Amino acid sequence: MSISEIISAVITLTIVMDPVGNIPLFISVLKNVKESKRRHIIIRELFIALGLMLFFLFFGKWIVLLFSMDVISLSIAGGIVLFLIALSMIFPARENGLIDTKEEPFIVPLATPLVAGPSVLTMILIYNMKDSGNIPLWFVIIFISWLINVVILSLSTRISKFFGEKGMSALERLMGMILITISVQMILNGIKDFLRN
Repeated sequence: MSISEIISAVITLTIVMDPVGNIPLFISVLKNVKESKRRHIIIRELFIALGLMLFFLFFGKWIVLLFSMDVISLSIAGGIVLFLIALSMIFPARENGLIDTKEEPFIVPLATPLVAGPSVLTMILIYNMKDSGNIPLWFVIIFISWLINVVILSLSTRISKFFGEKGMSALERLMGMILITISVQMILNGIKDFLRN
């Protein structure tokens, strides 16, 4: 892979993880947790999310083989899931059933599905299937994307205050537009590969 392809993969995976869109959700989930404990919880949940992503990187190929799936179906399915998530970013619902502020979150909803969601895990499966001989490189790409999420979400309160509600909403919609473009490209690539085969 070229440097530009690596940078593109990091940016795409980071956008799919949607750290900016997750800021208000993280703040809402952790609003009843003491300030001193919030960062600890965020880091813990992000490490769990990293573990899930690496599990799919190293063992995803066998999961795909077990269910007799191929890259084409994964690409189209991943594109559809990504498209729906992008739409929810552009037209967000007021209520979110994932959020429960009554107790301290563990794994759900912060680690998954907010960070290591179905679209992220599907993309990792696609990477694994298309370029299974380059696992160390994909490990680095996933780790860099995850590290960007760690920085952004650790500073979530400050970032939210700096941009304000309208600024955060505009950023979220911008990310959604970029994701829609990526998702459509994934679907078209899957259809193109299907017709070619």
